[in-house]
Amino acid sequence: MSASSDVLIVGAGHNGLVAAAMLARSGLTVKVIEERARIGGATKTEHPFPKAPRLGTSTASYLLGVMPPEIMARTGVEIEVVRRNPHYFLPLLDGRSLLLGTDQAAMRDQFLAMFSEEDWRANGRLSKEIGEIRDDLAPSWLEEPMGVEGTADRYIRGALREPFINLVTGTVEDYLARFGFQSELLVAMYAVTDGFSGLSASFGTPGTGMNFLVHNMCRLPGADGTWMVAKGGMGAVAVAFAEAAKRHGAEIEAGTGVARIITTGGVATGVALADGRELHARAVIVNADPFRLREMVGRAELPAELNTRIDGFKRTGTTMKINMALRGLPVFKCLPEDRGQFNGTMHLLPQGAHPIAEIKAGYDKVVRGELADCPTIEWYIHTRVDPSLRDPEGNHNGAFFIQWVPYELTGTSWAAEESRYVEHIFGIAEQFCPGLRDLVVDTHILTPPKIESEFGIRFGHIHHVDNTFGFDRRMPYSTGVAGLYSCSAGCHPAGSVIGASGHNCAERVMRDLGVAAGSSQARRGL
Repeated sequence: MSASSDVLIVGAGHNGLVAAAMLARSGLTVKVIEERARIGGATKTEHPFPKAPRLGTSTASYLLGVMPPEIMARTGVEIEVVRRNPHYFLPLLDGRSLLLGTDQAAMRDQFLAMFSEEDWRANGRLSKEIGEIRDDLAPSWLEEPMGVEGTADRYIRGALREPFINLVTGTVEDYLARFGFQSELLVAMYAVTDGFSGLSASFGTPGTGMNFLVHNMCRLPGADGTWMVAKGGMGAVAVAFAEAAKRHGAEIEAGTGVARIITTGGVATGVALADGRELHARAVIVNADPFRLREMVGRAELPAELNTRIDGFKRTGTTMKINMALRGLPVFKCLPEDRGQFNGTMHLLPQGAHPIAEIKAGYDKVVRGELADCPTIEWYIHTRVDPSLRDPEGNHNGAFFIQWVPYELTGTSWAAEESRYVEHIFGIAEQFCPGLRDLVVDTHILTPPKIESEFGIRFGHIHHVDNTFGFDRRMPYSTGVAGLYSCSAGCHPAGSVIGASGHNCAERVMRDLGVAAGSSQARRGL
């Protein structure tokens, strides 16, 4: 049996749903096919805890920060976001701690007590410059990508072009060094959370500056450059775009897998479904990662240049997430009273005299297929900011985001090591918060292989393509096969919950099909 649409979208992750909303709003007939029973891809709110079945949590992606607000405006989507204040908490085992939030006077006092006046000034210089680059670069995220130098010439003010080029092509530590930080721990905190997050990369790796910039592109209203919580969890983001797409006539079919993409005479004309049906369309957009796209269409169908590029993208995932159900809030030895430390990212970093060396050594172990003794840990308790996710029993959700871990372990397996390593991570956390284990009601573990199996992302890489690849070096929207497009997180501008890949791919398809963006508004009187 065959059915026809203007556009078929394979995968109902957030980028596919953004594309669906854009295309349906333009008047095209759109059908989205999702293999899982629920939409959202890695952008979901779930209830994964058997011992706390009514506790909601964002199991995979967990913060909304770098989505351009223009995308919501152009699709008519509203997402309620909550600012985290303070947004960073750095606890130390020697009794000191640092809270970064909106209270500048308190921040300065803490900087001077823990670090130095020069560190405080360096922090201000960093915030000012990265904010200026963010403002300049923002329009480029909603356009077809150019090379680094072309992007700099077109979008970045003259005084910042050289620093911008050095940032996106160089290492995160080199960029941070230009501001004069004296404390290794501060450099480590910024490098870990923004420079290394989701990457197969460490200190000394070119391109980590690109990832740092990506993670500092927060422009949502009220964000002031910080990441925010989507009320109701990240599933609210997927639902909002799905509802917008359906309002404009798109159809979304979940629980249906695509066996292959159909090509006729070198042109993509539809998809063959796992249940035997065939669907046909003028354009096929794939919201899966580049490796899965290639599996569905066949390597021989793609241009040789694109195959070479996809081969070069391969990096295995190196992040692990421990989702937790907690019966109460932990108590930090360094800050027993609640001063808002649970609102933001809590950084558990190596506490030795040379944290950067410790972090590098940990990454080197992971490259060898070994588990790091003291990985970097980011800790979140989002129910402190969004109580709507708590269950009637009053449990909190929490999560450890851990980097780095191997995709494959040398001489052993994740099946053999997972439980032991989870206990090891809790042992690290208990140095900061004694008694934490007693608060844990249940856990839901995501190793890189589980990220691959549960969310369908090849190699368990949360960004699909390393964010060391930037601009026109990422997956192109147009594959070179007529009628076949990609809108995955592997495309420009980057991997994360951004939506720009879906937006930009939709605009490319509309141009290729000769449809003006927003044309349905005039026809429907919207």
